[in-house]
Amino acid sequence: MKEMTEQEAFTRLSAQCAQAEHCQHEMVEKMRRWGIADDVQARVMARLVGERYVDDERYARAFVKDKVKYNKWGRRKVEQALWLKHIDSDIQQRVLDEISTDDYVQVLRPLLQQKRKTTKAASPYELNQKLIRFALGRGFGFDVIRECLDGVEEER
Repeated sequence: MKEMTEQEAFTRLSAQCAQAEHCQHEMVEKMRRWGIADDVQARVMARLVGERYVDDERYARAFVKDKVKYNKWGRRKVEQALWLKHIDSDIQQRVLDEISTDDYVQVLRPLLQQKRKTTKAASPYELNQKLIRFALGRGFGFDVIRECLDGVEEER
C-alpha cells in the first residue's frame, strides 16, 4: 500500500470536515489508522485547526444539541460521550451549562410518559423505581427525574 503524503491526508480530512463536524481526536485516530507519522499528524492537525476545519468547541455544541434533542440523552450520558471523544473538560462544562434544566425536563417528561404506559409493576413504588432506573440509564440527574416524575404523576 502506498504511503499517504501530508497534503493527501490534509485534503481527505478537510473534505470530511467540510461535510460534518469532527473533533481533533477523531482526526488523529484516522491518521493513526492510515499509518501517518506523528510529526506529520501534528502538522496536519495544526493546519486543520488553523483553517477552522476542526473546532472542538463547535463540535461539542453540535454534539450536545443533537444527543439531547434526537437521542434524548441526559447530561451525564452526554458528558461521558464527550469524555470518550477527548473533549477538554472546560469546553465540556461551558457547552453543557448552556443547556438548561427545563430543556432536560422537556426531553425526559414525554419519555417517562411513554415508558409508564409500557412498564408493568405490582405497585406505584415499584413503577417509580423502574422509571427512575430507566431515566438514570439515559443519563439524567436525579433532580430532573424527580421533577418529571412529579409532573407525570400529577397528569394522571
